[in-house]
Amino acid sequence: MGGAALATLAACGNPVGNFNAERLDSRVDATRDYLRQNHPELDTLFQDAQGILYMPLVTEAGFLVGGSFGQGALRINDATVDYYSATRVSAGLQIGAQQYAHVLFFMTPQALADFRAGEGWAASADIRYATPNQGGSAGIQTTTMFSPVIAVVFGQAGLIAGASLAGVRYQRIIP
Repeated sequence: MGGAALATLAACGNPVGNFNAERLDSRVDATRDYLRQNHPELDTLFQDAQGILYMPLVTEAGFLVGGSFGQGALRINDATVDYYSATRVSAGLQIGAQQYAHVLFFMTPQALADFRAGEGWAASADIRYATPNQGGSAGIQTTTMFSPVIAVVFGQAGLIAGASLAGVRYQRIIP
């Protein structure tokens, strides 16, 4: 069963034409608007980022072997420049499924260039996670001073503290 699950996930990562670009851009717009309206403490990230990767819907599921898959768009100056898939495979005792969204803010030109130049950029422990408190943006400001890539992970209930994107692999796709 493990091999079948891996084969299924591999098929999901086809980089050519398996989605509608207009529909994906619409989802990206909704994700951006949700964050801007509900989390004004992220305004500094939106203003200072060199580029922003929006992954509006990632589905994660597992039964012993697990994985996740989602599609999104990289925007520079709020214009889509490329589309990407995000995949992750994991093993271990796991049963269940969840959906979430995430956004990567590339805060330096070098971080953005490294992401775009890669054949398959993998999220690592170097990513910092912005988890704004109800009370303000102090955590955001401290995080942004020192981090070339900042992630915000959120679901239906709002921002998800303690989430990790380690091991997620991003690959450019063609609509």
